[in-house]
Amino acid sequence: MAARIKRPSIRRLLLAQLAVMGLMVGLAAWSDGGAGAFSALTGGAVAFLPNAFFAWRVFRYQGARHAKNIVNGFYRAEAGKFGLTAVLFTLVFIAVPPSNPAFFFGAYVVTLFAHWLGPWLLRRPSHT
Repeated sequence: MAARIKRPSIRRLLLAQLAVMGLMVGLAAWSDGGAGAFSALTGGAVAFLPNAFFAWRVFRYQGARHAKNIVNGFYRAEAGKFGLTAVLFTLVFIAVPPSNPAFFFGAYVVTLFAHWLGPWLLRRPSHT
């Protein structure tokens, strides 16, 4: 029986993005009230949801035998992430335009930049 390959846990990275998003919503609520908090929430959601989709789709295949499937899966996940981002931006600006674009884009960018924590959060412990 072949050894089972452990998939990388991205839970901490997604939780870090949610925490950053919550921090931005709290900052916006303190600074601008409910309207600013809602703008920050929608901006953070537009950044978080496509990243969660990408993480869900990209790690479907593991191992050297599936190298072609891994590469194809990565490109499909990235295309889906891009398409979902475009759809969410369109939906937000048509259905619920943000009352404070500064908080919307600020939360979007800060939530997106939480990926810089990825190497630190995804680090596997040493077994030596």
